Amino acid sequence: MSLLTNVMEHSLDDGYAEAAARRDAEGRAGLPRSLRAKLWLGVGLVLAALVVTLGAAQARHDAPTAARERAELTDRINTGTEEADALEERVHDLRQDVAAMQRDALEADGGSRDDLVGLLAGAVPVSGPGLEVVVDDAEDTRGGAGSPRETTGFSDTGRVRDRDLQLVVNGLWAAGAEATSINGQRLTSLSAIRAAGEAILVDNRPLVPPYTVRAIGDPGQLRSRFESSVDGQYLQVLEDNYGIRARITEQERLRLPAAPSLTLRTAEPLPNGKGSNS
Repeated sequence: MSLLTNVMEHSLDDGYAEAAARRDAEGRAGLPRSLRAKLWLGVGLVLAALVVTLGAAQARHDAPTAARERAELTDRINTGTEEADALEERVHDLRQDVAAMQRDALEADGGSRDDLVGLLAGAVPVSGPGLEVVVDDAEDTRGGAGSPRETTGFSDTGRVRDRDLQLVVNGLWAAGAEATSINGQRLTSLSAIRAAGEAILVDNRPLVPPYTVRAIGDPGQLRSRFESSVDGQYLQVLEDNYGIRARITEQERLRLPAAPSLTLRTAEPLPNGKGSNS
């Protein structure tokens, strides 16, 4: 009976009793734990709101300055672009004037020999029947790996490269072309077709696809000789395997402008006293 009496009188052991007494003491000494947690949460929210408010105020304060600097930079870019365009137009006009004076000098010297020299040098415009070759990038320019054109230093993307145009022009010259041009720019023996990044330059002037190559000469002979040449076959490979679009048409009349700028390198008098330029 003493055991049952002990269990009934002491239903909680001493450990539970001590824990309950400690909680009661803490509750009497300070705030409840749940209340303290809520207070800390409130303080954290107030601090977060303060940081967000300060950031928004700073952003509003800096926004006018950033907008003003952006506008000034845009104005400087636009002004520089306009000045560059004006200078480029001025250079083009001066080149035309120099070319016209050189043509006048050649004509003043007289003789069919000077006309032939001017024609071969690209100093005079020329017109007549010929061949037109239009080369354009592939519709899907993603291309594939393993292209033989990777030797140019570019990955193949289905785009026309400077080397492609070089081969087309050289093929037309070899087929008997008397004069050639690309996108209206006359080519001479000193012309250079190069690449700058993804752009193709002819005599340092950028070209925009499609690239129209025109050649003066007998249309039938030019076409048959070009298509049967290595360069013509190369163009066909580009069209068949890499999606490069090419169109060759015979034209009854083409007009090629004079080269924009030619440099007089030598001038020697003839024995009869008449001047000769080359």
